[in-house]
Amino acid sequence: MTRYWSEGGGVVPARRPGRVLLLVTTQSYRAGAFVEAAQRLGAPLTVGSERPQALAGFNPDGHLTLDFSAPEVAVEVIRRFAARRPLAAILAADDEGVLTAALAARALGLPHHPPEAVAAARDKYRMRRALAAAGIPTPRFHRFALDADPLALAREVEFPCVLKPLGLAASRGVIRADDPEQFAAAFRRVAALLGRPEVARPGDELARHLLVESYLPGVEVAVEGLVTGGVPRVLAVFDKPDPLEGPFFEETIYVTPSRLPAAARAAVEGRAAAGVAALGLSDGPVHAELRHHAGEAHLLEIAPRSIGGLCSRVLRFGEGRSLEEVILGAALGLESGGLERERAAAGVMMIPIPRAGTLAGVRGVEAARAVAGIEDVRITIPVGDELVPLPEGARYLGFIFARGGAPEQVEAALREAHRWLEFDIQPGPGAAPGVRADAGAERRW
Repeated sequence: MTRYWSEGGGVVPARRPGRVLLLVTTQSYRAGAFVEAAQRLGAPLTVGSERPQALAGFNPDGHLTLDFSAPEVAVEVIRRFAARRPLAAILAADDEGVLTAALAARALGLPHHPPEAVAAARDKYRMRRALAAAGIPTPRFHRFALDADPLALAREVEFPCVLKPLGLAASRGVIRADDPEQFAAAFRRVAALLGRPEVARPGDELARHLLVESYLPGVEVAVEGLVTGGVPRVLAVFDKPDPLEGPFFEETIYVTPSRLPAAARAAVEGRAAAGVAALGLSDGPVHAELRHHAGEAHLLEIAPRSIGGLCSRVLRFGEGRSLEEVILGAALGLESGGLERERAAAGVMMIPIPRAGTLAGVRGVEAARAVAGIEDVRITIPVGDELVPLPEGARYLGFIFARGGAPEQVEAALREAHRWLEFDIQPGPGAAPGVRADAGAERRW
């Protein structure tokens, strides 16, 4: 195992690590953080994405064009590349690339979550079956074909219930229904979403059915973890202080450390570890979503990847290591010390899209940045872009980052910063005529 040594106050590996292949979509938020982590570790990095990159010609070893919808084909491209540029690790930053990464890692004999475990985690129905088979308490669940009659299906479910696409993430297409009429409307809405070519390709097995689960009450948390040799380690537990009760489940604020009592935190962490074992996830990052209610921790989902968006920026380990640096270091077999999260509380707000339309302007960013405890405010949707809110949308307006002495301070800072932001949203595709978000009209919380 490679050891670290200190130089000029920094920490660097004692020898140059091997090459890393990072699989990432061209629209991902995650690439920059992994590139920076690879540079800090001194690891050569090749990025694999679904589209050719304009600058790839200047460094042909720096990019691969891969079709994530055809993993077996992508694996052959990776094998040919690895024959001339050996790879030491393969990682996927986004859901789209996790199965390709797992298959390629197995083909090259590299540590990674097994493809079977990744496939089960990517399919919410298969995940539920695996958890139930392992004796992990689960809600009642059904898988229904999208061409079925929703009114007839409503007689088979228990209300309230939650409808979910099998393969989408970040609460996209997730809708609560409290009665048969709401169920039928939600069913048709999810079916319409999965019928869009930019959402699911023709023939995609995960787009032919949806999952229906009985609704689980409780406070929701997220667990960020790292699995090595089948042994999971919790890196952080995030509270989600805004209630997520439906009809949609838009995540907004994440704050760590969790304010759950010690016994509840232990139950959450134990349930996440049990889910990792039930799915067979063995080597790599995991991101789990759970609910805690009446002394019981319920596992909602486990993703075989790290936290999405720009949210990882709030996590620091050891002497300032980023989450991506920790993940890359583990994949490369580098020294695993320094995985304790910093003592300061930290949090992020994913700025929600309040309504459909076109973003015409943003005001108050500098005022938001000036709020005590705020580290940065990043608006990630350019002015002029179309805004699509959940459950159909897949983006946030941006991210607010805060740090402080206690979780309560961090949460308060995030909410205060958000109050300063004003979004001018003009009517656009999907918006009702005459609807406009005036300055201050879209201030929330």
